[in-house]
Amino acid sequence: MLGRMTTRDPQAPQLARLAGLIADETRAACLLALLDGRAWTAGELARHAGVAASTLSEHLSKLVAGGLLAEERQGRHRYVRLADARVAQLVEDLAAQVSPTADVRPRNLRESSAGSAMARGRTCYDHLAGRLGIAVTDALTSRGLLRQDTGFALTDAGLGWFDSAGIPLNRTGRRPLARACLDWTERRPHLAGVAGAALCRHALEVGWCVRIGSERAVKVTPSGERALRELLGIEAGALR
Repeated sequence: MLGRMTTRDPQAPQLARLAGLIADETRAACLLALLDGRAWTAGELARHAGVAASTLSEHLSKLVAGGLLAEERQGRHRYVRLADARVAQLVEDLAAQVSPTADVRPRNLRESSAGSAMARGRTCYDHLAGRLGIAVTDALTSRGLLRQDTGFALTDAGLGWFDSAGIPLNRTGRRPLARACLDWTERRPHLAGVAGAALCRHALEVGWCVRIGSERAVKVTPSGERALRELLGIEAGALR
């Protein structure tokens, strides 16, 4: 009796290769670090991951070949960044499936402080996350500028708000204007997409937020507290 014929999905090998690229602790550490949206040198990533430069170079080559990282060279330095927003979304979505507070305890005061700063406010590739990202998302929603009932979408009033706040939105590409991104510390969605990226970029450029430390953590400045209170009614206590 002939065995039952089966047809393997042609995407299976590609999915397996992608999973294999991520399924390494050193490569995963690099991908998470690069969620800050900036380009890192190979040396910086090697120190961050706690491995030798030669070892890290091999890992980076695999991630570049696999399409997860983009590479550029300036003189003797090799810089890498996440290939695009889709890769960032994949990494953040996977990270959101694991609660670091439940499984991993900080080893020292420095790790504890860094973890608290990341939970308070950070960048998730190119948009705001943590309690800061949630506070902004909730304020936009409560004021009728963002809808969450049928997926994330800016309302007409929301489009007008971005325009009046001097935050231009690039609507020419294929990237969605607004997208929900599950926050791995708050376990709720925050604003991503074109609007989320534009708001984060503006906040950093005008000094509403500043980066702190070598991680993705950001802190709201006094001028940022004033601006977010005036524009969105967010009280300073929610940002600290």
